[in-house]
Amino acid sequence: MSASAGSFSLQRRLLLALLGSIALVWFATVVFSYFDARDELGELLDAHLAQSASLLLAQTGHEAEEIDTEHMPQLHKRARKVAIQMWESGSVLRLHSASAPATRLSAQDEGFSDALIEGKRWRVFSAWDARRQFLIQVGERYEARDEIAADLARNLLLPLLFALPLLGLLVWFNVARALRPLAALGVQVAARDPANLGTLDAGRIPAEVAPLVENLNRLFGRVAQLIESERRFTADASHELRTPLAALKIQAQVARASAGGAERTHALDNVIAGCDRATHLVQQLLTLARLDPEEPGSKTEVCDLQDLASIAVADLAQYAWSKKIEIDLAEGAAVEIAAHKGLIAVLLRNLIDNAIRYSPEGASVHVRTATEGGAATLSVVDHGPGIPAEERARVGQRFYRILGTGESGSGLGLSIVKRIAELHDARLDLADGKEGGGLSVTISFRR
Repeated sequence: MSASAGSFSLQRRLLLALLGSIALVWFATVVFSYFDARDELGELLDAHLAQSASLLLAQTGHEAEEIDTEHMPQLHKRARKVAIQMWESGSVLRLHSASAPATRLSAQDEGFSDALIEGKRWRVFSAWDARRQFLIQVGERYEARDEIAADLARNLLLPLLFALPLLGLLVWFNVARALRPLAALGVQVAARDPANLGTLDAGRIPAEVAPLVENLNRLFGRVAQLIESERRFTADASHELRTPLAALKIQAQVARASAGGAERTHALDNVIAGCDRATHLVQQLLTLARLDPEEPGSKTEVCDLQDLASIAVADLAQYAWSKKIEIDLAEGAAVEIAAHKGLIAVLLRNLIDNAIRYSPEGASVHVRTATEGGAATLSVVDHGPGIPAEERARVGQRFYRILGTGESGSGLGLSIVKRIAELHDARLDLADGKEGGGLSVTISFRR
């Protein structure tokens, strides 16, 4: 399996980040050490210059008058960058080192000073003897000091050339070892059968990856439930569709084989009724298929429950009249809720359609909206056979129908109502209708 164009290697990124950080900190330490050492070295060498001058002054006696100008030997590799001069009365050069110029190192007679001689910068210390007869000047080129500081910095940087590759190897080994459980997890996922939605083995994974594995396992569980639900839905839907289609075929065959016009008309009427039942079932199935992935979030708006109920009652008034059933909507003020307007309309149609379908001729269906206890409620009460208390928990299941009602249906109406209520975080309550007969369905929405 090839990596995507936008992917990156976590191991390589960690390796580069760690080595880069180490190199940067090390380099910053060397730079700081260089400037700090140069300052400390300057103070140390200044002290050395002053001490050298003091030693020369201590050795200067009455024989100094007899000393002719001569050169002091060079005994060290850096001696050519250090100069010593002894001036009588500050103007006659009596003694100087081989690296010292013929002129005074500094015009200053006392203390430390900086001088520029033949384009070279010098650090000079000047002092008189006790009789102020001889002036001692000891100088050192700044170049020597810079070389010492550079050698120190070089000695600090040099180990990095050997340490960085070794550190890189150690970091690579440890990072690869730490990421090994991730690689094993990737192999485990890649080797899984597409139908296998079981949990991933989270036995030896880092604590940082554990939440990802837990969320993946929860996702697999939800996907498995969804697939199982769709599998049952497909099986139940195929079963439910088979019956009305078979009935249609039989009635069509009867119409074709009938000799009399009345018999043919009756068979065709049954075909039309069967088409109506099949159309209703297909509409219910399509509604459920749309509801399962539906998330009302972004489509939520403030709508009037009383107004939506009046529209649903008006739409189903003709159907209620055809069954000689009276349907009424209790008067009331506007009841506003935040909801998906289209889904609430579907919920109302299904509730009122169920109430009309299962009510006997001459009965009535009552629809009411209200605000009670901070919640917006919608109730639909009929005078049908009702639902026994022990079976009310099952009526929200797909294709579940109460036996013995004598009415045709798909058993999807209350499933749709229940699903829409769940999408709106609303509560569905079933109870006996008025005077203990029929069914009362109440939906409670949070305002």
